[in-house]
Parts: sequence; structure tokens; C-alpha cells
Amino acid sequence: MGYKELYQEWLSNPYFDEATKAELEAMKEDENEIKERFYAELEFGTAGLRGIIGAGTNRMNVYTVRKATQGLANYILKVGGEKKGVAIAFDSRRMSPEFADEAALCLAANGIKAYVFESLRPTPELSFAVRKLSCIAGINITASHNPPEYNGYKVYWEDGAQITPPHDSGIMAEVKAVTDYNTVKTMDKEAAKKAGLYEVIGAAIDDAYITELKKQVRHLDCIQEVQKDIKIVYTPLHGTGNLPARRILKELGFENVYVVPEQELPDGEFPTVSYPNPEAAEAFELALKLAKEKDADLVLATDPDADRLGVYVKDAKSGEYITLTGNMSGCLLADYEIGQIKELQGLPEDGALIKTIVTTNMADAIAKYYGVKLIEVLTGFKFIGQQILGFENSKKGTYLFGFEESYGCLIGTHARDKDAIVATMALCEAAAYYKTKNMTLWDAMIAMYDRYGYYKDDVKSITLKGIEGLQKIQDIMNTLRENTPAEVGGYKVLSARDYKKDVIRNMETGQTTATGLPNSNVLYYDLEDDAWLCVRPSGTEPKVKFYYGIKGTSLENANEKSAALGKEVLDMIHKML
Repeated sequence: MGYKELYQEWLSNPYFDEATKAELEAMKEDENEIKERFYAELEFGTAGLRGIIGAGTNRMNVYTVRKATQGLANYILKVGGEKKGVAIAFDSRRMSPEFADEAALCLAANGIKAYVFESLRPTPELSFAVRKLSCIAGINITASHNPPEYNGYKVYWEDGAQITPPHDSGIMAEVKAVTDYNTVKTMDKEAAKKAGLYEVIGAAIDDAYITELKKQVRHLDCIQEVQKDIKIVYTPLHGTGNLPARRILKELGFENVYVVPEQELPDGEFPTVSYPNPEAAEAFELALKLAKEKDADLVLATDPDADRLGVYVKDAKSGEYITLTGNMSGCLLADYEIGQIKELQGLPEDGALIKTIVTTNMADAIAKYYGVKLIEVLTGFKFIGQQILGFENSKKGTYLFGFEESYGCLIGTHARDKDAIVATMALCEAAAYYKTKNMTLWDAMIAMYDRYGYYKDDVKSITLKGIEGLQKIQDIMNTLRENTPAEVGGYKVLSARDYKKDVIRNMETGQTTATGLPNSNVLYYDLEDDAWLCVRPSGTEPKVKFYYGIKGTSLENANEKSAALGKEVLDMIHKML
């Protein structure tokens, strides 16, 4: 059935409600809009669904959410996991509570119990709840840091991580097999509650989650020593982080925590920012203003689902606030956590630091310094979660820390996804620890550069929307795959990794070896002088991303080398468009 026929089907089928039909009727003269909404099904990928909210097969709405949930339910029934139930959380976005209920009632209609949070909760708490309640799966309704018109649907498996093989492909196949919306099951909410198939959860899980976070504190003594002196500015960016972040800091004893009032309350319109992303400087404008008023030591922002943390730290010498990239804050926390474990109890012989392939090579230097294993995984925190599960199942390997460049890390194994609440706690603790040594977090960062080298990493991305954009992204990947560059930005390519073909090719000898990682549409170039470039399409947005890194001899030199390589990368991109 073509997009025009699907459009007419949604207009005429009594299964679809009148509000949906009215929305579709209003665009009857807009051929392009009809095509965009119906040319494809909203793809259920390895992270679930993510798309613009609206009517149509290629949009996030109650019908596409139900359809995805029916596929998930079919898979759960197929593997015999229906007795365990599914935990469901949601964020502050438009339609998030409604989508959570639609998912719960579809599960209930299939005889699978849903545990639904009473109100919005952070992503890491959903991950924690899946394991705490011994569920077979979890669903989180969130589009993370995307603009307000988006929402999403993430699926977790019983280990608390987002779905990985074989469950991801199994669930995707079941979702794809649901071709008739009329066959999707649902039921009345009160009937589901009476049948014991819909249970509201909240405070008990909150308390258990906070208790687990507190177990990761290394230096309560340092917090108590400077709790009256250290000043923290925090913003949840209208999302889920406000209550848990403030609670953990208060219960640990931090007395001067200032929350940005304009961004404190949940609001799916994100009225103070155009893009609620802690990677964006715009997201920090109000927080930095407050920080200057309060003379804060550090400034923190969690994204709307509170799995990623953005950071600014004060340089005591200049009085300026300096932004830390995800690589910088991740390395700062990795060095602090691993260093404190070594100092307080000694490092285990099988300890491991885990990073993704697009994360800074400074992580490798940290692992080498402490004598722990460095494990590299594909982009996506679920692959770090997969490693933790592997440690548990094999009884070999001890998780010390894991992070990715996109501002996400995990301290402890209470969750299996990145956790900005525990990162907030740990970074404030680290600030207290260094303050007792008359150091700021920026001083600690400089000390790391002196010890490990002046690594600088960045990313350039090009947004290419719509059907034509998808094709252009594919063309870029195909061009690079078929024509490996001999050099990038003046750096000779030493080896080329193609994770789709599972091949690493030595450019000098031509020798090939396997990547050892799952199939993924990613290209990676090891360059001379400890530089690198990685190219991958985004899994959540219509973008192709070019990650790169260099190693300099000083902060100034590193900045110069990074800027030069970044310019060459942009030139390379534009030549391919």
C-alpha cells in the first residue's frame, strides 16, 4: 500500500479516533506532508522508536506506540517472560504520560503486568527498576535531548540495559510483523488494575535507588569538611532530574545548592532553550548567570531524561567558568573513581575501564596508568551494559567505570544505562575532595593533562532531513567505504576499521584483521601522531557525525591542532554533499 492509500486508510478506518482524522484532514492539500507522514513506518530500531509527534505511520502517536508494544509483547510471550512484568517510566515531554499508559494497557491486554511510575522519572531509575522488580523488560517514554516536537520509546531487557543481540533483532522482527493496527490489543485501565495487570510504582523505588547511589560515595569525610563552603548551581532543563539530584545532594550534606528557577519545573515545551541539550552552550546561559551571582564552584545541567550531565567549572585563577566536554568530565570522573578505589581498597586484578569507540584516547592512558584493562565497545551505552552483564555471567571482570563522549557515564552497577544523577553526586564529591587539597576541578583537569597528555576531541555533524537526507547520509558512508582516504587533515591514515564489514585494514601492509565487535555502519581511521577520525550516522537523529581527536603538547597546541583537523573534516564533508 502506497502512502496515499495509507493516508486514506487512516481517514476512513473507524479504529483511528476523530482527533487523529481531523489532524490528517487538515493537511489534505499538502502532498509533501502526507508523503512525509506515510511513506514509511516509524522505524523500530535497536534503541526503539524516536520521531516527531503527530498522526501517521511515520510519527509518534498512540497507534505507533501500541503497535511497537504489541510487537514487544509478542516477543515476551515467545520467550516465556510474561510472568515477570515490564517497568514503564516517562519524562516531561508532550504526550509522555499518555504514551506510557498506552504501552501499559497494551501489555496488560496481552496478560503482561505493567509497573508504571506515578510521575516522571529519570532514565537511570527506570534501568534500576527493571532489575529491582525482576522484570523481563522496561519501557522508557523519552526523546532525551531532542527538540520539543519529538518523543521516543526506549526498550530495556531484564539486565537493565537497552536491548542488545539477540533480543534487539528478535523484538524488531516481532514489531515489523505487526502490519494491521486493528490487531493490536488494548484494554480499559480500571479493568487492568482490577486484574492486577497495572500497578503504580513510585516512592519505594525512589528510596531504593537513592540508597544504591549513596553506596558509591568514596569520601563523605571530605563532603562534611567543605559542605558549608562549596557552592553548586544546578539545572534540570525542565526535565526529570530536579527531585533526585537535589535529594541526593541534600542527603549527603551539600548546603549550598542553587537550582535555576526558570528551568526547575518540568515542561515539555522547554521554553527557556531551543534545544534542551547539556552539550549546547545555550542550555547554560541562565545557570552561568546564577553561578556568577553566587560565585559557584561548579555548574551542572542534566538533560530532560537525566542520563547525561553537562558541566562548567570555575578557574580560580581567571575567575572564568570553563566548559568540560563529555570526554573531559568522563575522564575526570574515571580518574577520580579509579584513583580512590586504588587508594581506599586497592584495585582488583580484573578491573576494567570501558569506553565507546568514539570516546577520547585519554581513557586508554588512564587505564594504562592504573594498570587496568581498557575495553572498547560500539557507540551506545547498552554495549557498556552488555559488558557488565558479561562480567556477572562469567564471574570474570570487575566493572570500575564506563563512559561515552556524549556526556554519559555510570558509576556502580545499580543501573545499566548512563546515569546523570550518580554523576552529579560524584562530581560534587570530587569537587569537595579536591577543595580539601586547595584544588578546583579545573586544577584537577590540568593535572590530568600534565600526567596523561593534552588530548582534545570534538565532533562535527551535518543534519540531512527527510527521504533525500537519508539517501545523502548513505551516499557519504558508501563513498568513504569504497574510497579509504590516504590521509585526513595532513595526518596519514595508518589503519581503517569498517565495523559493517568487520575488518581492520593496515594501510601500509594491506593486512586485515577482524574488529571483534558487532556489525555496525561505522568507519574509523587510526591516524598518525595519536590522532583519529570516526564516521557514523546518528541512531536517533537525521545526522551523520564525524568524531575526531588529537594529542597536543599543551592546551594551546591541542586547541590549534583540533581546530585545524576540524576545518579539514568539514571541508571533506562539504565535498561529498
